[in-house]
Amino acid sequence: MQEKFGKVAVLFGGWAAERPVSLRSGAAVLAALQASGVDAHGIDVDRDIISVLQAGNFDRVFNILHGAGGEDGVLQGALEILGIPYTGCGVMASAISMDKLMTKRVWAGAGLPTPAYRVLTAQTDFAGVVAELGLPLMVKPATEGSSIGMSKVTLAADLEGAYHKAAQCSAVVIAEQWVTGDEYTAGIVAGQSLPLIRLEVPGEFYDYEAKYLRDDTRYHCPCGLDTVQEQAMQVLAQQAFDAVGGRGWGRVDMMRDQQGKAWLIEVNTNPGMTDHSLIPMGARAIGLDFNALVVRILETTLS
Repeated sequence: MQEKFGKVAVLFGGWAAERPVSLRSGAAVLAALQASGVDAHGIDVDRDIISVLQAGNFDRVFNILHGAGGEDGVLQGALEILGIPYTGCGVMASAISMDKLMTKRVWAGAGLPTPAYRVLTAQTDFAGVVAELGLPLMVKPATEGSSIGMSKVTLAADLEGAYHKAAQCSAVVIAEQWVTGDEYTAGIVAGQSLPLIRLEVPGEFYDYEAKYLRDDTRYHCPCGLDTVQEQAMQVLAQQAFDAVGGRGWGRVDMMRDQQGKAWLIEVNTNPGMTDHSLIPMGARAIGLDFNALVVRILETTLS
């Protein structure tokens, strides 16, 4: 029994659009902790989570909620008030990272490379956005994860429709300049940058289906870059994570264009931990199996 952790609540589920993914992540994390001798208890989170945690006398929390309520600073604030240590980023970093617009503003302010963008509203001059940013464009809800509500726009006439699709998921919608190149992700665990993973997707981009449902999405680790190129992107990922105030663990998604320049796309403060997820793949590349990875993430709550 790993008594140093005490009684651990594994929080999953919740009420966000990403609930199905969180349920799968939570089941995997709970099983890994219990197999590792941790006194872990699964909780499907609802609005009564504060009273549930108080009644359970938990010593710490492994938070594997995805999306609104669990990944945006709301739960983190409640746990701070309760005085319960928890995995992952704090209130500020969670709130910033959950909002893609705020994340891009922080990165731009820090001088870090992220694609040009414009905020869209129902009153936007959509033709003007196309004239300014060009095509293709990526349209995305600012406050959803798992690629929910995202669209690649290749025709100017489709931009307004893509906006309305994204607006169903978020009050703020952005159009982002498309980067032609390869997609990479960098996991960060306890201050250590994991090896990069290059994603090869069957569709236009790494959407919800490619992430969680398809079996023909390919993941390359080693990623195919030389050591210097890979290390440079790992450093950039760490800078991006630090800029938003990240701690504990997370994942930074990037593009590398055809000229070899890296562009920051987004940061995930509670990445997926399913059989299709990327952090476990990167960890395996350095000899860290899933159970050991989960325990290492939990260990970040001890400091």
